[in-house]
Amino acid sequence: TPAMKEGRPIELPPSTSSAVLQVTGLNFSYPERALFASWSARIPPGVTLVRGGESSGKSTLLRLLAGDLPVQAGDLQIGDVHLAQHGAAYSQQVFRVDPRTSAFDAITPLDYFKTVQRQYPGFDSGAVDGLIEGLSLAPFQDKPLYMLSTGSKRKVWLAAALASRAAVALLDEPFAALDRKSIDFVKTLLKDASVHPTRAWLLADYEAPVGVPLAAVIDL
Repeated sequence: TPAMKEGRPIELPPSTSSAVLQVTGLNFSYPERALFASWSARIPPGVTLVRGGESSGKSTLLRLLAGDLPVQAGDLQIGDVHLAQHGAAYSQQVFRVDPRTSAFDAITPLDYFKTVQRQYPGFDSGAVDGLIEGLSLAPFQDKPLYMLSTGSKRKVWLAAALASRAAVALLDEPFAALDRKSIDFVKTLLKDASVHPTRAWLLADYEAPVGVPLAAVIDL
């Protein structure tokens, strides 16, 4: 059983004046074990790695930060928006999709992008064509998602995350099941994201992506 995570803040780099996402006093336990106890973090702009082994709590942390799993205590804040007080406004600023979900299987990738566009005010519809090309999704864009392979479905989620322009994007094992060309394409975009002044990307994975500068690392 992994040890309970203590309340050790993730500090911002000296050059960064404010966090994109602030977590204060997060508590969460499953019936069989405790995961987080008074855990706090200040997530800076750029790319942050959430690193840990199997069952260390990486996916659970992303679900908590997205508001998809209720926290048992603590505060989550993006800008002036607190999850507890303004859940809908918070959700418009954070992107996460379960990479294993079948909830959208009946619709096409293009229809899924329209669903995402309705949720995120900053959605960049002009970026979709380039993302489809870069991720080699053109042959599948009009097919129901249930017909796509695991890797192709993961590309759809990644394209949506990149186009959403959400303040916080939460990606669970973003390179799993991807071909080399798509991995290189995503890494190139994450390199650009690493210097963005107002958006944060959190990648839950076992190790750091080679060649992508990291703003912070959260070890679980």
